[in-house]
Formats: sequence, C-alpha cells, structure tokens
Amino acid sequence: MKFVAVTSCPTGIAHCQMAAENLEQVAAANDHAIDVEVQGAMGQENELSSEAIAAADAVIVATDTSITRDRFEGKPLVEGSVKDAIADAEGLLERAIAEADSHATAATDDAESTEATDDSDSDTASDGRPAADPVGLSATSRRGEDRSSGLFARLKRLFS
Repeated sequence: MKFVAVTSCPTGIAHCQMAAENLEQVAAANDHAIDVEVQGAMGQENELSSEAIAAADAVIVATDTSITRDRFEGKPLVEGSVKDAIADAEGLLERAIAEADSHATAATDDAESTEATDDSDSDTASDGRPAADPVGLSATSRRGEDRSSGLFARLKRLFS
C-alpha cells in the first residue's frame, strides 16, 4: 500500500523528524511505501505533492499542532500525536491500513449497489406510467433503505 503522512510539532524539528523516521521504517518493514512531510519550528521538509496525495491509499496525520487538512479531502485519514508516531508507528500504520481497506470496501459496495438495479427500483411501469408503490415508498426511498442495510452489513462484518 501507499501512504502519505504529516508530522508536526510546535517547538522544534527533532520530535517531528523522529516520528517521520519511525513511520518510514515501519512502512518499509511491512512492504509499504510512505512519503512523510515534516513541519516544525524550522519550517517544512518534504512537502507532499498533489500527485503523492492522489496516489496514496490513506493519510496519517501525527501532529501536536493544527494543520490544514483540505488537501486530503476524500482520502481515508487517521490521526495521532507525534508521540504516537514515535512510540507506536506500527499502530498508526495498522489503523491507516484498516481505514484504507474500509474506504475501499465502502467504495466497492456503493458502486455495486448503484449498478445493481432491477425492475422493482423503477419509478415507471413497462408501459411508461408511474409504477405502483404498494408500501408508499418511492424508488429513491427504497434505494436509501438498501444502502443503509448495506452499511449495516458492512459494519457487522467489520466488527464480527
């Protein structure tokens, strides 16, 4: 898998750099790729490119300061502190893998539910007239119920 990460602390660069190195070592040890941007009092190192972010399966944010997250919109994201990345980089990476897998499963399930339409979802009968709706639900409402049932099934599988 491919990840991007940001480490940031308000007082210096040493802790941010240690956190970045731990994330890089754990990712490499587990055959994953990672690009880490380091933000500290000394400035910014290894700024993440939009291409690296787009190619990433998930984002890890290990910061003790606030950072702008807009550039990661739509990406699975896990958060922790710089201390988390220093003491338990493997745990952060495992969470990022789980989040990426969950995001990919949700995207696949959503695509399948969009593709899987049958005549019962049609708002019109075969002759072009509005279809009968015996239980008072429009097709849109029925599809919404199917999606929530799908979400329930996915959550149940995750926690089983």
